[in-house]
Order: sequence, then C-alpha cells, then structure tokens
Amino acid sequence: MARTASLSGFPEWLPQERLVELHVLDTLRKTFELHGFSSIETRAVETVGQLLRKGEIDKEVYGLSRLQEDEDGGEGGKSDKADPNALALHFDLTVPFARYVVENAGYLAFPFRRYQIQKVWRGERPQEGRAREFTQADIDVVGDGELPFRYDVEIALVIAEALSALPIPDFRLRINNRKLAEGFYRGIGLTDTAGVLRSIDKLEKIGEVKVAELLRSELGATDEQAALALKLASIRTEDTSFVAQVRALGVSDELLEEGLSELEQVIEAAVQRAPGKVVADLSIARGLDYYTGTVVETVLVGHEQLGSICSGGRYDALASKGNRKFPGVGLSIGVTRLVSRILSQEFATASRSVPTAVLVALNNDDSWSAAQDVAAQLRGRGIATEVAAKAEKFGKQIKFADRRGIPFVWFTDDDGKHQVKDIRTGEQVDADPASWEPSPEDLHVRITTR
Repeated sequence: MARTASLSGFPEWLPQERLVELHVLDTLRKTFELHGFSSIETRAVETVGQLLRKGEIDKEVYGLSRLQEDEDGGEGGKSDKADPNALALHFDLTVPFARYVVENAGYLAFPFRRYQIQKVWRGERPQEGRAREFTQADIDVVGDGELPFRYDVEIALVIAEALSALPIPDFRLRINNRKLAEGFYRGIGLTDTAGVLRSIDKLEKIGEVKVAELLRSELGATDEQAALALKLASIRTEDTSFVAQVRALGVSDELLEEGLSELEQVIEAAVQRAPGKVVADLSIARGLDYYTGTVVETVLVGHEQLGSICSGGRYDALASKGNRKFPGVGLSIGVTRLVSRILSQEFATASRSVPTAVLVALNNDDSWSAAQDVAAQLRGRGIATEVAAKAEKFGKQIKFADRRGIPFVWFTDDDGKHQVKDIRTGEQVDADPASWEPSPEDLHVRITTR
C-alpha cells in the first residue's frame, strides 16, 4: 500500500511502488508508440495569460515569483497571478501543447500525432485521486485547418487498448458528443447550450432534482424543457441503440443529427474492436467550453467514486495562428490517480523492490576488483548486478541481498571457481559469468497482478 506523503498533495513512492508506476508509464509509452504517436515534452512554466487561454479555470495555479523577478530584471516583488505575463506552473498538458503547436507549426508534419507524459501542478484540496503534483499522460492528433472525424474513433480505441494492458480493474469509456447535446438543447428551445452543458455536467454531484432547478432558475427552462434535457442525459447503451432512443424523444435539429452520426461511428467501431469497454453515455458533458464534438470520461468499474481516470475529446479551434486553425482530438490519463488506486488496493505488486538480480559477494577486500570484472560480464549481457561494499561474513552478505530483495548471490573462490546461490531456495550451482543466465522471470522485475 502507498504510504502517506509527508507533504499533503505531493505523493512520493517507495522504490517498489515506483517500479509499479514505471510499469504503467512504460506500458502507455509502448502502446502509444505502436500507434505512431511521437513523444514531446514542454516546459513546466507558462505565462498566466497562456494558461487562461481556454477560459477561466476553477483550479488555483502555482505562481513563480522568483522566476518572475528574473524576467522583470530583478525589479519586481511577488508575482501577481492576475498579470497575464506572470509565470506559473502548468496545470495540464493541453494548454502547453496548444502553444507548442502554434510556435512549431512550420516544423511539424500534420496531422501531428503526439504523446506527452509529464508532471502538472494544481491548487487542489488533497484527497484520494486528487493531488497537487501529479503525472498525466496525454495523446492528441492535431490537424492543420481540418482533422477527419475518423481520428475521434482511433483515439478512443488507442486508449481502450492502453488501459486494457494496465494492471487495473475493468473500465468503461463513457462517450458522448457535444454536437448531439447542443443540437438537442437547441431543438427544444434552450439557446444557452453551454450553460445547459455546465448544469448537466453536475448531474453526478448534485442529482437530477437540483440540476432541474438550475435549468429553470438560471437558464429559464420550462418544466418540460428541463425534463427533456434530463431524459437525454439518462440514455446509456453499450451499442448504437441510443440513436433510436434519442429520436424517440421527438426533437429535430441539424446539429443533433450530425452529433448522432458521429457518436454512432465511435460506438460502432468500439463494439467491434473494443467490446465491452465503451458505452454511449449521454450524461457526459465535460464542462469546458472548448470541446466541440466527441467527449470522453473513463471510470474504473466498482471504483466510480475515484472519478474519471481518463478524459478529453474533440476541440476544433483550441490553437490558432492568424487565420490558421489547428483542430484536434485527444485524451488525458491521470497516471498518479491510477497508480494511487493500484497501490492502495494492491491490484499490482513488484516481484522485488530493486532492479538488481545478482549481488557479487566479496571473499576479502582484495577481491573487489575481480568482483567488478564478474559484474561487468553479467551487466554486459543485460543482468542487473551489484557488488558488495564490504567483505563481511557470507551470511551477512546474503542477508544484505535478502533485505534488498536481490534473488541471487555470486561467489568466486580463491581458485577462480564461480558459483551462484538462489537465496530463496538455497540452491547453489557452478556458474560461468560469461554464460550464466537467471530465469526469464528473475531477469527483470515483474509486475504481478491480482
């Protein structure tokens, strides 16, 4: 189980916990690269003006007063986060990526497929699943001027594949389409579609009754309009039958039909290529206004209280440069949130706490150089090896290896004869450092799942 961090909201893993996190990160990286996504990394610092480009945020950003003083030539005092030129740590990876695309548009080949795995910082109230410093893993496809809808389908399938490879419980990608929702609200006479979406986005937190009250009091909806909006949000299917259910509500609108068609394509492909992993959920709204089509939230089955572990969608104009617009679609995985749940529920554990497979023991202090020669031969063949620091009794050296979780201890006698001992079973056999191999299970740390 993950230990409690000494500074709330800033988790630090023990070595064996970090090995689980690295397994998650490596699995995501390999999956993304198999699908042709290139890795980038952006700076940790942005201007406040840049961070607020996609609208006001409800998370406090961490301002950097010392860096701001340096930028101002040492004349400033504390940074003013109301100043658009003030510097702050990024709170997600989407905003820095939008800037990156604009600044490097002349060097990128579009559609540009990128993945990005980095730390981000938010002024959250620390609780399980919410930290102030955490790791996100994002993938996006960005076009120049236009981006075919088929990428919306592909992104959902890539994420389903990546999550399926992780040591986590079953999950569901809950997918909706903003065009579908906005067209429906427009069709029933609610013109402030963004306001309706923000209200619907609160359904799981405050319930239907309070959302209906919000629709009536803040957006002027009639009882009938509020009821229809909530009926739409209640539709959930694991196939394309949602289309007939929406049409049965008797609402007509061109944008609604476009959204229905797009969502139908996503769900149809998912039923074929990721069966049981995707659901059409028309309650998913994603309160941020820059989403323009497909929207996604992902939950762990049986752990819904943790919140969404992966979210995102389509944005048609998040980034622009003059008359050029760069539409995109992408999803973000909350890696720290996932790892915290994996560790706290012991869904996965590392087979040992260190990468080392072999400890080379010392007969005496003069044997240290020869032991390094043995270690070099083993490392040259990809076997992680340490050399004991002191020529203590062999029993103490074996106990040291045991405490470290190292499975094998290597001995070389004064005549140059080599033996290796599996300290778990006690078996000791002759060995040649030029050819000996541990079993495949012991060569590297294994992440075992429940």
